[in-house]
Amino acid sequence: MNIQIENLSKQYGYQKAVDHISFEVRPGEVLGFLGPNGAGKSTTMKMITGYLSIGEGDVRLGGKSVREYGDDLKRHIGYLPENNPLYLDMPVIDYLEFCAALQGVHSSDIGKRVREMVRVCGLNAEKHKKIGELSKGYRQRVGLAQAMIHDPEVLVLDEPTTGLDPNQIVEIRKLIRELGKEKTVVLSTHILPEVEATCDRILIINKGKIVADGSAESLRKQATGQEIIKLRIEDASPDAIMQELRRLQNIDTVELVDKTMNRFEVQSASGKSSRREIFQLCVQKGWVLSELIPIETRLEDIFRNLTTN
Repeated sequence: MNIQIENLSKQYGYQKAVDHISFEVRPGEVLGFLGPNGAGKSTTMKMITGYLSIGEGDVRLGGKSVREYGDDLKRHIGYLPENNPLYLDMPVIDYLEFCAALQGVHSSDIGKRVREMVRVCGLNAEKHKKIGELSKGYRQRVGLAQAMIHDPEVLVLDEPTTGLDPNQIVEIRKLIRELGKEKTVVLSTHILPEVEATCDRILIINKGKIVADGSAESLRKQATGQEIIKLRIEDASPDAIMQELRRLQNIDTVELVDKTMNRFEVQSASGKSSRREIFQLCVQKGWVLSELIPIETRLEDIFRNLTTN
């Protein structure tokens, strides 16, 4: 079931939380939905799930408008909100059975679905405890289990790995990747390495507007512009190396970073790569090229550039 966002807006008084955004998420795709606090992520996700009324525009799930078919479409959505509200006095098993019944799972299938979610979310050791006795990480697992208990076609996960330890995070990432093969998944998080490890596509929102949309690789290419390389060349003086590097056709700038270690930073001309030229120069001069490292733009840098003034 695909998600189509059409010119979606939401305003609170004079503040526009979401400002005429449009995008689509297809089945088999995990979308990383990023943005600073207050950018409009949670508001958008709440409108997708029907938790919050739509201001302007529309949200369509499988071609059906949430405005017109909201109650019917909710049964196809699994939602883990940011604050993960739970009934703390209920044991895990009872709570999941309760959630399954609320979501319309047939009574004969409830036990099977609960056992599956306990297994998938790693809750077996804690399943008979009251939710209030669980650590924050295990409560998050219970929240994930309730979001998936009815086997929805669409999953909307707002900060799903909050409070999990590194081992749990790896497990949940793997689970989301597996789910994303057959479901439509929208994932919001502030942990940028998690986005690269989990998501097929990244959408960045800032001040209610979409400022970037693409894979991590495509966003890096857009942000980088010119190739930047770190070099270490031995068996020659820094001045001689600088002079020869500046003569190369595909090099724009050369900077000596560490004189004692003969380390340089080279920026290639726009649209060009200078790696082959540098290698051939070292062979010709008999220099030892001990480091040649292309600098990859980090997702954190792209995020900061797009979301700060």
